Amino acid sequence: MLSSCTAACAMMLNPTTLNLRDSHVMAIVNLTPDSFYSTSRHASSVEVHRSVERAVADGATIVDLGGYSTRPGAAEVSLEEEWRRVDMGLGAVRDAGVDVVVSVDTFRSEVVKRAYESYGAFIVNDISAGEADEAMVGVVAQLGLPYVAMHMRGTPATMQSLTDYPEGVTKGVVDYFTQRTQELETAGIARQNIILDPGFGFAKSVEQNYALMQGLDALRALGYPLLVGVSRKSMVYRPLGITPEESLPGSLALAWEALRGGDAIVRVHDVAATHQVVKLAKQYRLTL
Repeated sequence: MLSSCTAACAMMLNPTTLNLRDSHVMAIVNLTPDSFYSTSRHASSVEVHRSVERAVADGATIVDLGGYSTRPGAAEVSLEEEWRRVDMGLGAVRDAGVDVVVSVDTFRSEVVKRAYESYGAFIVNDISAGEADEAMVGVVAQLGLPYVAMHMRGTPATMQSLTDYPEGVTKGVVDYFTQRTQELETAGIARQNIILDPGFGFAKSVEQNYALMQGLDALRALGYPLLVGVSRKSMVYRPLGITPEESLPGSLALAWEALRGGDAIVRVHDVAATHQVVKLAKQYRLTL
């Protein structure tokens, strides 16, 4: 039996305080030296502390801490090194003392267990939807944590060779989640704790990413909250022939498109600008 966080471990803001079906800005706080967008990298607790304070002031309600880069070609990271990074990040958020929900971007159940035992409840953000670590789903179910299940094929090293969707990418992703959510619920993860991430950029070509963006309503029809992560990705900068550093306007345009049809958690590098998009999207939908 996993031990629960005691009063001495200074819990983060419990994620159950959030309505996950509302729109939220999730700030990306990478604890890695090799994430594709260099500005998002944080090497020390001081950097994390400052970044989280700024993100909350700019409108983030969730901060997503990741200790393992999943960009194509990224180096493998040992469990102990990933945990060292995540522990540093969680400690910095705790010490910042801000009102924010924490998400931990990991596919390892051991990282989830250690984080919960040391810091309390958080959102688990798993790029593999529990398929990279067979113990993950059981751990999340036992702890009762919100769980982001992302669509991906293969691994970050192989995913871009696995982009064949005979019936179209949207149907492929919807069919996958139709089956996978049933498996997650059968394994004990409460339906209200499941969040779906279509996995933009993961085992999808640029063209497929845009087809998937057009098909978000089909994903919403499954009845789960959505997480959308397109910020500064190749689907933005490659068609424009620019760099990730130049891709804020395109990222905001896609955030608007994702939010225009309904609420979603948007995972971004640029909190203040995206927070404005979220507010305008809500205003837009009020007038429909």
